[in-house]
Amino acid sequence: MESTATAAMTFAVPSTKAQARYRVLTRPTNPFTVPAGGVAQRPPARHLCIRAAIPRTKKEETVETVREQLENCYLLAGINYKGFTVKQFQELRKTFPESTKLIVAKNTLVYKAVEGTPWETLKPCMKGMNVWLFVHSEEIPAALKPYRDFQREKKLEDNDFTGAVFEGKFYGPDEFKKLETLPTRAEIYATLLGALKAPSSALVSTLQAPARELLMVLKAHIKNLEEQQGLPQ
Repeated sequence: MESTATAAMTFAVPSTKAQARYRVLTRPTNPFTVPAGGVAQRPPARHLCIRAAIPRTKKEETVETVREQLENCYLLAGINYKGFTVKQFQELRKTFPESTKLIVAKNTLVYKAVEGTPWETLKPCMKGMNVWLFVHSEEIPAALKPYRDFQREKKLEDNDFTGAVFEGKFYGPDEFKKLETLPTRAEIYATLLGALKAPSSALVSTLQAPARELLMVLKAHIKNLEEQQGLPQ
């Protein structure tokens, strides 16, 4: 019996050691274990968040620029500039007066700036490649004329106005003639002066017209007065 027990113990010991060795080899590495060379170091942090923040900052700056340009703005128009060369674009900028600003911005960013404002009616032309014209003057025809001249000179028939907002109303490409023929300030003053000389009923009906129609009504009225008085046109 003693020899049998001794043989059994001799047989069991190697088995136990083998199992122990197996456990040591397969034990998962402790992530908090300090390596022999010193203090454990973390892997270098990625900078994806920084790179992602840069475009967001630029977008926010663009939206803010558009909002600033909308202050004291009388008209906002889009121009299809697809195919423009850098030289053409630089030349175009120089044709506008100081009261008119030309800005390149994505449609989505411009819409974000105008959303919830009277300029939101510009939405129909939020497609394609637009450069945006901000007019900070009451002289609308004078502000639009430089591009018309540039368009004819460079033969850019396909690069037309895509739309505009004036006094809260949207004007499509086929309605720009109305904006380009609005009377100047001098013409308005002359028309008002002529209206004051007219019968009171005509003056009242003239002053009750909406702002856009008022300009056209006054211009037509002064023309009638000139014809009646035989004044040169």
